[in-house]
Amino acid sequence: MDFKQIQELIKMINKSNIGEVTIEQKDFKVTIKQKEDQITQVVSAAPVSYAPPVAQAAPAAAPVATTAAPAAAAKPAEAAGNLITIKSPMIGTFYRKAGPDKPSFVEPGTEVAPGKVVCIIEAMKLFNEIESEVSGKIVKILVDDATPVEYDQPLFLVEPA
Repeated sequence: MDFKQIQELIKMINKSNIGEVTIEQKDFKVTIKQKEDQITQVVSAAPVSYAPPVAQAAPAAAPVATTAAPAAAAKPAEAAGNLITIKSPMIGTFYRKAGPDKPSFVEPGTEVAPGKVVCIIEAMKLFNEIESEVSGKIVKILVDDATPVEYDQPLFLVEPA
């Protein structure tokens, strides 16, 4: 079983209701476990913790600023509405480059297509190339180089082509 097959298997497990899979071959054994409780906490915690402070910040401002604040807040929401998010398929350390002396895989403004490597995530001393699944232009990089990332954490915003 090669690395690409293992990545595809991980993607299929993440999209299914299977909790655990073990595959054994001659000198090779791989076990993939899905932790649904942890995923649920991440997804439900993010919107709840960010939404209320923004809603409370506008009324606390001076009455003159209150009129301008909703217009400014609505504009980023509209802009973000047509963007696609590339998320981390695993827990690990995010790297924008293949090595310290190498160029970054992508920068804001870089055109991407399905199959183009956008970053590397190191997990358990394995360096996993993360490929784009969409066509478009990188608008924003949401994670700093060499920082830890969680499963399903947004990494890039892409304007679809």
